[in-house]
Amino acid sequence: MYWGEIAALATAVCWSFTAMFFSYSGRLVGSDVVNRSRLLFALVFLSTSHFFLQGSFFPTHVEPFRWGWLALSSVLGLVLGDTFLFHAYVLIGPRLSMLMMATVPIYSTLFGWLLFAEQVSGQEMAGIVLAVAGVGYVVTEKQGRTAVENKQYRRGLLMALLGALGQVANLITARYGLVGDFPTLSATLIRIAVAAALLWLIAALRGQMGHSLRQWRNRRAVTAMASGAFFGPFLGIWLSLVAISQARLGIASTLMALPPVLLIPLEFLVYKRRVSVRGMVGTAVAILGVALLF
Repeated sequence: MYWGEIAALATAVCWSFTAMFFSYSGRLVGSDVVNRSRLLFALVFLSTSHFFLQGSFFPTHVEPFRWGWLALSSVLGLVLGDTFLFHAYVLIGPRLSMLMMATVPIYSTLFGWLLFAEQVSGQEMAGIVLAVAGVGYVVTEKQGRTAVENKQYRRGLLMALLGALGQVANLITARYGLVGDFPTLSATLIRIAVAAALLWLIAALRGQMGHSLRQWRNRRAVTAMASGAFFGPFLGIWLSLVAISQARLGIASTLMALPPVLLIPLEFLVYKRRVSVRGMVGTAVAILGVALLF
């Protein structure tokens, strides 16, 4: 019982750590380098696990329709959505970026109702209102920034919102690809392979492949990227597919939206970053809202 919900909670923990690792490495070598490199590290972790659990380094005999849905999920979530999110990490930091990602359950609940006939109760509607109010309360806080910093702040919020929309599209299309009890590990490996191929192809066409590989000389960045890849594209995405295959889309995405709460003590311990009263209240209201969704 509750394997989907447990997997969703574990996903939230993984994404909290991966947000810290990728935010740190992105400041060292740039978000584009991190976005490409993490997929190669994840491919190693996933292929090794697939060999021991499924008997091959890559899934075989996969139906064309499944390839289509999983590839589309990869493009929408891992290529476009995560690219936006990584830019947001660098511009506005991991906690505020993940707070914007807390709006994912709102969209997921709506599309779960529209596409999968998942019912929305009055309590869940109240949760949607609270979640939107909490996020809005935090992101509209005045910070006394300069004009340049304000421009960066607004751009970071936009990047985080686009990342959230990419995550919703990713979850919906992935669910279609998982029908028929298809192994979630195999689905994760296919999605990561498609994303890695696309991003490195784009890097090659733009003449950025050599630059990306040269950044691996930075040992601190490589360590952070590998650690983030383990918690994110490997373990986190694998667990997220288990969650959406075993639980309602709205409930799973609600539990996976908990990183903003988990990141508050993490950022305080690592960066000694003070959290305002408004930030804490807004975060608490947002998480109360997404909790009410189930």
